[in-house]
Amino acid sequence: MRADARKNYDHLLGVARAAVLEHGADASLRDIARQAGVGLGTLYRHFPTREALLEALLHEGFAAVAERADELADSDGPRDALVTWFRECTRWTYEYRGVTTPMMAAIEDPESALHDSCVTLRAAGARLLVRAQEAGVARPEVDGTDLFALIAALAWLHDQPSTAARADHLFDVLTRAVLRD
Repeated sequence: MRADARKNYDHLLGVARAAVLEHGADASLRDIARQAGVGLGTLYRHFPTREALLEALLHEGFAAVAERADELADSDGPRDALVTWFRECTRWTYEYRGVTTPMMAAIEDPESALHDSCVTLRAAGARLLVRAQEAGVARPEVDGTDLFALIAALAWLHDQPSTAARADHLFDVLTRAVLRD
């Protein structure tokens, strides 16, 4: 990519990140282009779909959360590693309001721009979960797909005004449902 094109790309991503953090995953693409000082066509040349834009915004975060699972697996006990990763991943998902719906759709759609990143995230959590199950500290009937869905559910609950204040409590309830006493 040419240096000026890369600069435009990075600037668009910065403006888009701010817009998504403020307005959620349904932030206006037209407003993003306008705030970035480019035409809508330029935005669509870089990001042909909303999913492509979300993938570009979330890719580094997905990779970091997956890498964090590996770090925790190497350094913490199975229970602590799973709970820490589950909490950090859930909090990371909170930051991008409204992203849970496209993430849940993408996990089942191999054609989605978000699919590979979502699969990577689910696999990272599944590795920690299996490790905890093998150590006897997590319930055997829970799988990586369940954990991914619980993260999405908690992020959705955090987005709801009536339950946002209870997000930490609900996290604890769900964690106790995944872990064995």
